[in-house]
Amino acid sequence: MNTTTSPRAVSRWVIFMLALGAGFSVASIYYAQPLLPLMGSDLHLSIEGMGMVPTLTQAGYAFGILFLLPLGDRHDRRTLILIKSAALALFLLGCSLTGQLHSLLLASLLIGMAATMAQDIVPAAAILAPEGQQGKTVGTVMTGLLLGILLSRTVSGVVGEAFSWRLMYQLAAASIASVGVVMWAVLPRFAVHSTLSYPALMHSMAHLWRRYPALRRAALAQGFLSIAFSAFWSTLAVMLLERYHMGSAVAGGFGIAGAAGALTAPLAGGLADRLGAGKVTQLGAALVTVSFALMFAMPWLSVYGQLALIAVSAVGFDLGLQSSLVAHQNLVYSLEPQARGRLNAVLFTVVFIGMALGSAAGSKIYTLAGWSGVVALATLCGGIALAIRLIENARVASAQADVA
Repeated sequence: MNTTTSPRAVSRWVIFMLALGAGFSVASIYYAQPLLPLMGSDLHLSIEGMGMVPTLTQAGYAFGILFLLPLGDRHDRRTLILIKSAALALFLLGCSLTGQLHSLLLASLLIGMAATMAQDIVPAAAILAPEGQQGKTVGTVMTGLLLGILLSRTVSGVVGEAFSWRLMYQLAAASIASVGVVMWAVLPRFAVHSTLSYPALMHSMAHLWRRYPALRRAALAQGFLSIAFSAFWSTLAVMLLERYHMGSAVAGGFGIAGAAGALTAPLAGGLADRLGAGKVTQLGAALVTVSFALMFAMPWLSVYGQLALIAVSAVGFDLGLQSSLVAHQNLVYSLEPQARGRLNAVLFTVVFIGMALGSAAGSKIYTLAGWSGVVALATLCGGIALAIRLIENARVASAQADVA
């Protein structure tokens, strides 16, 4: 085990393992989405009851980011990652054994909180990155994270349909236990950047929110993109079952299409390094908005055309969301490098509040207005995020012109 306290010079192998760890851990909060019809059938759940599973998982993630992630500035990140990996494996196993809605929802909440180890890994990668390559390195780890989000749906859909949703959660528990062993083997120890008490850390996050307008706008823009993203993925499996009579494996298969967008994360990070994070966030939000708006054309297409359009839109909005997220992280991390953990906590708290709202609102709107209502919600939220970025970038350009 490497015990260095100055982990700047690390191998690409360690960065790759960080990407792998981020992917497996964050996948834990998305396995449920294509499995919702199977869970509903097994536990006799309504559509709203099924929708509460991803809602509470993502709410748990938001709570974990807000209340646990700041500890990364106060304690060794390696220790935090190892503790969370053990807890997450146990919670996933417990979820596979549940027999009623209330215990399923409790397990989902706890899974979300423990899965925040992924967000301990991302700032760790920023610390380990060579000088001048922070955007690219964070982008590489974010590739693993988003591939975990998207391919988790594919894997869980196939495993759930072939075997059961319970086996999927047991396999997930085993994967996280393995990740914990790998993290123990490859991670160096990290220097502690703050001696603040826990209450002082929490108070300092409110101070960071007030101090940096760029942080507030980045969090809000990414939060609205997350509402759109989550509304789509939380209702896709139910829509495919009701409209096309397709099972969880097909729903998960759309994750492969979305994964194509994840592969651009290093490119998005490199573009943020060269062109500026603001420009990349603007382009990403525009791509998300256009991709969702394309689905308004579904009523005029054949069945195969509709399914193809959903796949194309998934590639587009996942690419836009990922590009925007990497650029927003690059922007936020540069505000105050010694407070990366807390800055990351603020950003991702808002992101996963958006995810939870998207799951809840998506399920409700689908019940009331069908798939077209979900598409309208997603397009509107993408448009709001784009407006935030356009206003912010115009403000920055104006300020730079005044200085010049």
